[in-house]
Amino acid sequence: MKDGFLTSFVNVSRVQPIGDLDEYGAILDGWLTVLSQLGFHARHLSINGDLSSWRRRQVEGITLRFRHLDRTLGDIVLLWNTEHPGRIAVDLGSGLERLAWARTQERWHQLIYGSFAGTAPPTTLDAIRTATLLLGHGITPTARGAGGITRRVIGAIDRDAARLGVGALVRDMYGYWSLVGALRAPWPEIAHTIEEEMRL
Repeated sequence: MKDGFLTSFVNVSRVQPIGDLDEYGAILDGWLTVLSQLGFHARHLSINGDLSSWRRRQVEGITLRFRHLDRTLGDIVLLWNTEHPGRIAVDLGSGLERLAWARTQERWHQLIYGSFAGTAPPTTLDAIRTATLLLGHGITPTARGAGGITRRVIGAIDRDAARLGVGALVRDMYGYWSLVGALRAPWPEIAHTIEEEMRL
């Protein structure tokens, strides 16, 4: 994966119906204020995109992306119903990790994986990070459905890179995900489940 991308991340978003384009402008202005309060100087922020609309089934929209220096932070989308153009909404979004990356200018893998950066291929680190989140919420490996996604994620772990176990990284990622919300399963159980699934 490219720097700035993860399989799982903390989404920061605002999705709501709006009455007119003035509301859209006010939401964008409010977001620029938030970014300024986070330390993103206005002179380094830019907004770009194509003003021609795209269409997906019964929805049309325009997507604008906002950047800080050379890093895309997220986007703001104006949406409307094709058959009822008066029904409009705004969808503004970014990722917490991406905002931290742009704000600190730290190397991506160092920011996300800390002392574990470089200890295994990025795809393996990302898979363990995501598996910790899924298993922490009780989504155990199965052949189909949500559990099938957990099985596929664990399947992306390089067996050679994880030969000494995944416990330390799971514990670290568990700490991160616990800041966002309570996890149901304890970290040792998660590590055990990943290791058992890797043996199949």
